[in-house]
Formats: sequence, C-alpha cells, structure tokens
Amino acid sequence: LYWSIQLEITMEVTPDNMNNSGSDPNPQVIYRCKKCRRIVASHEHVVSHERGEGQKCFKWKKRSGEVDEEPPECSSVFVEPMKWMQAVEEGCVGDKLQCVGCKARLGSFNWAGMQCNCGAWINPAFQLHKSRIDECRI
Repeated sequence: LYWSIQLEITMEVTPDNMNNSGSDPNPQVIYRCKKCRRIVASHEHVVSHERGEGQKCFKWKKRSGEVDEEPPECSSVFVEPMKWMQAVEEGCVGDKLQCVGCKARLGSFNWAGMQCNCGAWINPAFQLHKSRIDECRI
C-alpha cells in the first residue's frame, strides 16, 4: 500500500513540475564567488536602485571629462546585510567584504552609504563587485 501511494504522488507531481520549469520567464538568480563557487547571495537579497545621471553626480575631481548621454551599466550588485559578512557582524561601520570560504575580496560595505558607478547613492551600502562574482540562473 505504501509503495502505491508514493507512486501516485510521484505521478501527480511530476507533470506539473515539468510544465512549470519550461514556462518560467524569470528564472531564479544566485550569485557565487568566482574563486570558490560558494553562494554569497540570491535575487531576494538584492537591493535595487534607480540609475543615476552618470558623471554629473560625481564631484568634479572624480569626473573623467567625457560627457555621457546615458549613465554607464552598474558594475556592482548591492545586497542586504547577511550573516556571512563577518566584518558587519563585528560592528564595523565600513570595511571590505570577504568570501567566507576562500577569503577573496568580493566588495565592501559602508553603513553611511556609497555611490554606485552609475551615479546613484545607496544607503546603507553592501556592494558586491560583478567582476568578483558569477551570476547563475537556476
């Protein structure tokens, strides 16, 4: 009797799972450390922001002199504070963010905020550099 119930449950669940996996227009996104492949964040942890006005938002000494009509693509992902962020747990106001597994530098954080390369100001800021993480779709 037990095996027949399990078989019926499996038969009922399998076709639904197959249909949902193929029709999902927005697959789940996770971010992994490029060096050791440890998962450091998922799409639910990302803090979205509106793109700034590019070079206009920076101090004049930090501008490159080029006039951009469109702000650049963001080179970082901003996330919520998480338990793996050891420097945050220690009570620092701002510091580097290192991977728990391999100690590679993934980004930085500052409770007072940071400016994204697109010009937008994010407060508080927990920044992961896209060049140090892999974006994986599930």
